[in-house]
Amino acid sequence: MEPVRRLWVLVVGAAAGFLLVVQSLLMTSLYDVPLLVSYAAATAQCAALPLALRRPWPALVLQLGGVTTFAWVQPDADGLWPLNLPVMVLLIAHVGLIAATRPWRDAVITWWASALAGILLVLADPRRRALDDADGSLILYATTSVLVLFGMIAWNQREAARRQLAEAYRDVELEQAQRALVEERNRIARELHDVVAHSMSVIHMQATSAAYRIKDLDPESKAEFGRIAAGTRGALREMRQLLALLRDEDAENELRPMPDLKHLGELADSVRGGGVPVELEVADADLPDTVGLAAYRIVQESLSNVVRHAPGAPTRISVTVDDGTLVVVVENDLPTELPRSIEESPGAGHGLVGMRERARLADGTLQAGPRPEGGYRVTATFPLEGSE
Repeated sequence: MEPVRRLWVLVVGAAAGFLLVVQSLLMTSLYDVPLLVSYAAATAQCAALPLALRRPWPALVLQLGGVTTFAWVQPDADGLWPLNLPVMVLLIAHVGLIAATRPWRDAVITWWASALAGILLVLADPRRRALDDADGSLILYATTSVLVLFGMIAWNQREAARRQLAEAYRDVELEQAQRALVEERNRIARELHDVVAHSMSVIHMQATSAAYRIKDLDPESKAEFGRIAAGTRGALREMRQLLALLRDEDAENELRPMPDLKHLGELADSVRGGGVPVELEVADADLPDTVGLAAYRIVQESLSNVVRHAPGAPTRISVTVDDGTLVVVVENDLPTELPRSIEESPGAGHGLVGMRERARLADGTLQAGPRPEGGYRVTATFPLEGSE
């Protein structure tokens, strides 16, 4: 609105400058008002127009001061008095400008003030002119100014109604977008629950009941099924947290803490149980939640890639803090056995994309690629200064 306000000031100011010259000359030539007095009173009336856009009440006082000066110094009452035609035009323009740019209450107060000022000018006339001389001027002003007043108020209210309607449309669009977002979150939650959570529940049930269903199961196999059941329980727990977060944006405060670097030991143990030797070295550091979770997920995805693509490969995890930077390195040697096929997907490479995205959201960077001596390395760095 500020550029529009400046445009109003420029336009009204230019018109007021033109009217100042016209008004002062007309009042001097047609109504025998002294030139200096005419120029001063015209200046007051014309300067009140642009001032009304910012300071309406001082502008009203200035406008009525110019009107009063013209009414009192006009030598005779021939024609319109106390508001002759040039003075009346500027006064009506002032009322219309207030009605077009200010609330309707300000416009009504301005009109009443101008009408009362006209009556007081007649009653306090220093030349003692007859009251009948003012009838035509006051009636013409009252009729014309009322029409202008209500016309400008209607125009102003129409613009206000248009703005309110545009704001209502924006609110409706925003509400629809938020509703669509909630519906999409609920749809994703339903899909995760129906597909992933159900399948993992079946795996957990089968792993838990294996010792009772399979006869003569050796202790090592029982332990393996126990690790599978424990892994699925952990995955189901995180899945329930994710589903709660998707269904309720305010549920985050009610959830248990998300995993961080303190849980890497459990993660390494689960991978060791799958036949992958893992060496773990984690520095003790107090990390922001976003950095800790991002680092944990990157290590988790890296170990999952080792299990899928390099089974049996010795793997080393190193988490260090150097000069205010957290450095996470996961590297593995060549696999000791052929990779096992695990349901190929046309969207290969999403794991690396997800790791880079997690690093970026925590203001970190990630580099991944093959090692010269064989195997693969993933390196993630996170600045710790200013990340709290």
